[in-house]
Amino acid sequence: MKKIRVGVIFGGRSGEHEVSLRSAESILKSIDRSKYDVVPIGITHEGRWLASKNAIALLPAKDAIQKTLTTGEAIVFPAEPAARGVVDVVAGVLGSAVGMDKDVMKRLLRDAGLPVVDYWTVRQSEIDSFAETRFSGLPYPVFVKPANLGSSVGITKVHGPDELRAALKTAAEYDRKIVVERGVDAREIEISVLGNDDPIASVPGEIIPSREFYDYDAKYVDEDSRLLIPAPLAEEKVKEAQQMSIAAFKCLECSGMARVDLFLEKSSEKLYVNEINTLPGFTTISMYPKLWEASGIPYSELIDRLIALAIDRHAEKNRLKTKY
Repeated sequence: MKKIRVGVIFGGRSGEHEVSLRSAESILKSIDRSKYDVVPIGITHEGRWLASKNAIALLPAKDAIQKTLTTGEAIVFPAEPAARGVVDVVAGVLGSAVGMDKDVMKRLLRDAGLPVVDYWTVRQSEIDSFAETRFSGLPYPVFVKPANLGSSVGITKVHGPDELRAALKTAAEYDRKIVVERGVDAREIEISVLGNDDPIASVPGEIIPSREFYDYDAKYVDEDSRLLIPAPLAEEKVKEAQQMSIAAFKCLECSGMARVDLFLEKSSEKLYVNEINTLPGFTTISMYPKLWEASGIPYSELIDRLIALAIDRHAEKNRLKTKY
């Protein structure tokens, strides 16, 4: 049987470059070489593209592309492979772009009737005026985040007005747009979603961070953070979280895969959609594949399913009329 050629794209000009390399390393080790002709494609911090052996040197196509670029690069590439008849494993242009921008994402989720935590959007040029006029009226603590970055890069928990300006400037080092989000005393629940038009949701997982919040070091450096899989939730709350995650996936026109991050407020037991990550970490210890493993889909099979979903989606698009 002819092998499917799969390009694994990784790296890129992003604060999440290292996470992408780790994800690619796991995929390249686990993908079934008897089914796939694998072509590694690396992108340096400077934006230089490297193929095959040169790409492998970065690590510690035609039938399908498995992207591990993480959110910083998601918007750049999906359009071109589709235009050339190349199948793309991750979400398309719309899902990737919306999933990358926390502000736009939250607006769409809210307009669809899904609960999101109160937040404010600040542009780089508005930092001083926001810090001066809104500092006393914010419901501290708040979280200050770059709008277009993941892995908790550039995020600060702000406990009071005197910390606000510095946090805004830290976030502005990574993005022109900043999200200031009301802090909630909540459990952090995550669910993996897989599929196209009829997606399925994994069992939920819960993050018990070793630090005040689940920052980059807590995710990738410390060994003290704990992941509870499955999360200890009542059956009805599990169903609610899964339904909410699938609704968020559909609302943002996602396809293939996404990880939905939820807050479960401790005082009210209310669930909020925090964000949706259309290019979640894909190392063997990342939450997305671990949740599927706990749901009965091992890592190598998950790769197979994602490639099959991409091929199905591409075939469906090819049946559409392009002339009239």
